[in-house]
Amino acid sequence: MDEAQDLSPMECRAVARRAAFGSLTVLGDLAQGTTPWAARDWSVQLRHLGRPDAAVVPLTTGFRVPAAVLELANRLLGRLDVAVPAATSLRTDGELTLRPTDDLPGTTVTAVRDALAREGSVGVITADADTDRVRAALTAAGLGPAGPDTPGARLTLVPASLVKGLEYDHVIAVEPAAVAEAEPRGAHRLYVVLTRAVSRLDVIHTRPLPF
Repeated sequence: MDEAQDLSPMECRAVARRAAFGSLTVLGDLAQGTTPWAARDWSVQLRHLGRPDAAVVPLTTGFRVPAAVLELANRLLGRLDVAVPAATSLRTDGELTLRPTDDLPGTTVTAVRDALAREGSVGVITADADTDRVRAALTAAGLGPAGPDTPGARLTLVPASLVKGLEYDHVIAVEPAAVAEAEPRGAHRLYVVLTRAVSRLDVIHTRPLPF
């Protein structure tokens, strides 16, 4: 059972009833809990699943997200209301670029053009309220981003609320402070945004970074 951190107590109990005589393997990341009822402690979630004595095994080493990106995402952990150990990566090939700016749309267009000059998919992720403004800037520049439901698109523009479960070779995260402030668990949402990058991450911001 994946994304278990986002299950409500009632959903956990429904799962437990259907697996009363079987075993459960539960996978999730408390740092990525974005629902209002998201788990803050695995012991509580396991009680709702009817397995209070189940073993909890932290998985802290990964290979999908490169080390440079994970090191940035780890700086958010102190702002989250969950006890999650810092993650490490086996990969040292990733790239992280911070782009402070006074011209958010213009710098986003430049970052997208730079990303498209290289191989791989490009995902531009914004706070939901900023998506239309960024789409207008990209479209005016002749870049025409696809939406998150378009499979195989080279350039995709995604509101932060829809990015969980997606991944891109190159992620351009636009104004992290706006993502973090957009909802009660916005810092968790920002953690999700930063960890969508498989190879390269650009962070574009006019405001101080929230980590």
